[in-house]
Amino acid sequence: MSWFLELTTPFMLWIKAAHIFFVMSWMAGMLYLPRLFVYHCETVAGAADYARFVLMERKLMKIIINPAMVGTWVFGLWLAAIQDVWLQGWFIAKFVLVLVLSGIHGMFSRWRRDFEAGRNQRTQRFFRLVNEAPALLLIAIIVFVVVKPF
Repeated sequence: MSWFLELTTPFMLWIKAAHIFFVMSWMAGMLYLPRLFVYHCETVAGAADYARFVLMERKLMKIIINPAMVGTWVFGLWLAAIQDVWLQGWFIAKFVLVLVLSGIHGMFSRWRRDFEAGRNQRTQRFFRLVNEAPALLLIAIIVFVVVKPF
């Protein structure tokens, strides 16, 4: 495994750039999807607007959010391996928050499928509140990565 890390170390800035690109893409989708859910709540199942939201949400999840999450994990773990930060406090805290964000991603996916099946039971207010979770997690993750408070 060390030979692999030695080969990738010269490319670390490219790996970091890819990681940042995928994080930004993932977060853009994670901030936009619950906003779509808020507006989707205003429509009636079977209506043209309802079908349009279903299509928008499906494409956002399948084309942007899912691949961006995978890219974030792949390049993030690659960076962690190159830098050997596994046991540093800031990295452990960041890792836990990224796990939480991944769990929220899974919930968004489930809620998207609920809308698609016409069985959403949640309110606009619920989705407005949930919309804040990815942003708060992003702020904390950035602080851990940049400031490294521990």
